[in-house]
Amino acid sequence: MISKGLEWTFDTVASTYEKFRPGYTDELYKMIFDYITLNESCHAVEVGIGGGQATLPILKTGCNLTAVEYGEQFSKLCMEKFKEYQNFSIVTNKFENTDFSDNTYDLVYSASAFHWVPEDIGYTKVFSMLKSGGAFARFANHPYRDKGNLPLSEEMDRIYVAYYDKFHHKKREAITEYSEEQALQRSKIAEKYGFVDIKYALFHRTRTFLASEYRRLLGTYSDHIAMEESIREKFFSKIEEAINNHGGSITVYDTIDLQLARKP
Repeated sequence: MISKGLEWTFDTVASTYEKFRPGYTDELYKMIFDYITLNESCHAVEVGIGGGQATLPILKTGCNLTAVEYGEQFSKLCMEKFKEYQNFSIVTNKFENTDFSDNTYDLVYSASAFHWVPEDIGYTKVFSMLKSGGAFARFANHPYRDKGNLPLSEEMDRIYVAYYDKFHHKKREAITEYSEEQALQRSKIAEKYGFVDIKYALFHRTRTFLASEYRRLLGTYSDHIAMEESIREKFFSKIEEAINNHGGSITVYDTIDLQLARKP
């Protein structure tokens, strides 16, 4: 679990984040669009746009999309990235501190960002913003270490203990893949705030990185960025060396969970 209070870290590596953090699957967007129809007459809000990994499919529906983003560098990056879309705008602020009209939006969605918003504030605010029949879509990517290279995983564990765990004063916990039970329990959160017609789904894929690429990916994770620079660089170098010593590449197994909920 990412620690609260590290939201600032992502904006320090905005361009690397935009390049190395993945987008989402076509099947995920199909499920969203089967759940809520979007067109030029619709209004949507994206909570935490980051590098815009989940933005283009929504923009292409023609709906008016307002993104809310805490990081100034991300906001500048996305304004340039989506400058050709007249239906796009962005507000640089925290979602919980941004004013939105009630009963106005057809879709509010968030991709790997809603966990930064306090639960009660976030779900209550989204519910108020949506029109009757409007949808909330929350989805996130959960990467899991290479299942096909056990010696590499074991060496990476030792490196994490020596650097990451020591720095953060943490005890190494067993790493597990994100499960359907976790997705089910997370989907039930919306019930507490009045949402109905709740659905969830899991999507899977793999990504393969060279050692140098994986090092740059690690540099986009908030709890890694927050490490003291000299320790972080030694840590990253050891990880890169381990990958090169065990075949030169690492495969990441992604599980993407999607939850959909509707305002009555």
